[in-house]
Amino acid sequence: MTCLHVFDMDGTLLVGSACLEISRSIGALDETINIEETWVRGEINDYEFWDRCLPLWEGISEEQIDNAFNASPWLDGVEAVFADIQSRNENSVVISQSPKFFVDRLQKWGVHHAFGSLVTPGNPSSGVKIVTSEDKLQITNKLLSKLGLTHDDCVAYGDSSSDLELFKTLPHTVAINAKERIRELARTSYNGSSIWEGYLIGREIIDKSNRKVG
Repeated sequence: MTCLHVFDMDGTLLVGSACLEISRSIGALDETINIEETWVRGEINDYEFWDRCLPLWEGISEEQIDNAFNASPWLDGVEAVFADIQSRNENSVVISQSPKFFVDRLQKWGVHHAFGSLVTPGNPSSGVKIVTSEDKLQITNKLLSKLGLTHDDCVAYGDSSSDLELFKTLPHTVAINAKERIRELARTSYNGSSIWEGYLIGREIIDKSNRKVG
């Protein structure tokens, strides 16, 4: 039996956020920190967040984005996790609210599917598809259906409110350095600097479930 491993990115695979790392690479970190803090306090919505952040990145090059990706503080073992999933002929997906142009770069590490917000540097966010918690569940359900799998054949790894619907719905979930609400919903939790160790917890859950079915 195969399996689908569903990962959030910011806070789960990456310490902090892609937006901060992109801005750090072009010298706009302080401005972006202020925008994120305003957003976290609920003073602006998702679209207002992007409308303040995207102009900071106008003119950014692919090379600069690559540099931001490569210099980002990834948790230990990210590449090893996706290599292990591939070696087992299982499937992986990363679904993030961060820009798709950043999330897509995880495919070079073996991620099968990558989804992110369809924003572009320098352009307004109006009319642009931004990933929500509900979208994460919908995307996961579509992939499971395409692969001929069920919720029992899936493990989700996440840390924050964007993972809420997944953690409310799926039976196999691992909270990674997560906020309290996600920890409360999760099947189990991991706190630490290694996503490999968090993945092994999820691996144990799904393997145990498969043994029961068998």
